[in-house]
Amino acid sequence: MVDQIESIAILGGTGDLGGGLARQWSRAGYKILIGSRTLEKAEAAAKALLDEFPDLNVTGHENLDAATTADLVVLTVPFAHQISTLETVKPGLTGKVLVDVTVPLVPPKVGTVQLPASGSAAEAAQACLGDDVQVVSAFQNVGAQHLNEDHAIACDVLVTGNKRAARDTVISLVEVLGLKGWHAGPLANAAAAEAMTSVLITINRHHKIEGAGILITGEPAAS
Repeated sequence: MVDQIESIAILGGTGDLGGGLARQWSRAGYKILIGSRTLEKAEAAAKALLDEFPDLNVTGHENLDAATTADLVVLTVPFAHQISTLETVKPGLTGKVLVDVTVPLVPPKVGTVQLPASGSAAEAAQACLGDDVQVVSAFQNVGAQHLNEDHAIACDVLVTGNKRAARDTVISLVEVLGLKGWHAGPLANAAAAEAMTSVLITINRHHKIEGAGILITGEPAAS
């Protein structure tokens, strides 16, 4: 399925994490549509990327336009704007995979795990969008600063979702970035990755680490 993905919309692509993913995927050859609530912010973010890498295929759009046009959509907005953004772009998501990177951080205690009543932000996204959209959760534990730099990233990616084919697609996109993606089970398991972000924030603060991540030990058996 991943060979059918030519364009990726990143809603919230004006932020650090969304911008980092846009930077990495665009350099890997994908057409990137940066989405924002305002066209001006999206175009400014696209211009910043093109100023750095003039040969990239990056454009700025309002969120609904980006979601409607792209083959696959990634949501990287803050938790407070997750559902309102999804409600806005829902008409453009039918039949697509949505990669939800949302972490339910509740300021000021972002280093404390505070999962929502739905169980996880990813499950809330799936409930909002319905069965016509395949929600996959990923990238919560990758420091945004690493994606905005040119070095190997020592962090694995837990990929959860209710459909194996959708997880396969996202894992392929993870591996394009030079990262290791792991099938981590159904969407309910996204709660673990989301909670881990608060743990990593606390580790970063206490031990003065710039973007701590997770690594899965062990080698998969040969298939």
